[in-house]
Amino acid sequence: MAFTMALSSPSSSFLLSHTTRLHFRSPRNLSTPTRRPLSLSVSASSSASLQALIFDCDGVILESEHLHRQAYNDAFAHFNVRCSSQTLNWDPEFYDQLQNQIGGGKPKMRWYFKENGWPSSTIFEKPPEDDEGRAKIIDTLQDWKTERYKEIIKSGTVEPRPGVLRLMDEAKAAGKKLAVCSAATKSSVILCLESLIGNERFQGLDCFLAGDDVKEKKPDPSIYLTAAKRLGISVRDCLVVEDSVIGLQAATKAGMSCVISYTSSTADQDFKDAIAIYPDLSNIRLKDLELLLENAVIAN
Repeated sequence: MAFTMALSSPSSSFLLSHTTRLHFRSPRNLSTPTRRPLSLSVSASSSASLQALIFDCDGVILESEHLHRQAYNDAFAHFNVRCSSQTLNWDPEFYDQLQNQIGGGKPKMRWYFKENGWPSSTIFEKPPEDDEGRAKIIDTLQDWKTERYKEIIKSGTVEPRPGVLRLMDEAKAAGKKLAVCSAATKSSVILCLESLIGNERFQGLDCFLAGDDVKEKKPDPSIYLTAAKRLGISVRDCLVVEDSVIGLQAATKAGMSCVISYTSSTADQDFKDAIAIYPDLSNIRLKDLELLLENAVIAN
């Protein structure tokens, strides 16, 4: 049963300045896959054939949100970013809320500072008041955060989520187009992919897009529309694997079907527009996804 609850930051020092309303589903059993009832096609013109498999990166290829949060907080500490009288620190519960509402690092910080006040820091002793100064603090923090995130990935302690590499290999062996579309900074996504899927798989991608490659971040559909164009594949013949409602919205707005491989931080989101929902991809084969897409009627 779906219900609505009002959310605010759990951090006593950095409460959101207004209440944000999100729709949550009742907690999902993390070990049980869910398949959506499918509308069966009634004619060849209403069916789709899987020609391209498109993966998000963060949350799908690797469970990484806690690593991003660590990198942000390290950046805030490094530059002594202070909102009110305390150094800014995003706790896990608040960051789950934030990252599930806003895609991309710079938009996250810009939204937060707009809502809670622009901070002082070692970048600017006083909070910046003009657009140029505000852009500089965002850019500086994001650049440092990205390098810190790379250090974490390079540590060798991060592994791909279950089933991802096998599914990629099945798709390539079957002659399907394979793509990765991430809202994150390109340099950090490249490092993640080279480290986690290996350079051979990375070089074998038919399309790779990051947040730097499009003007609008997810849930805007630009990144998926761009991918379809570069792949030369109709959106109805593309299948997206996402972990969050933001990514799901981006895919469906592009006219693509989407399956969800959720994480602990996204498990309670409302994935009603997904054609299937899984706790991970460990038991999912390419033939399963082909059947899902063939039987799904994509709304025009």
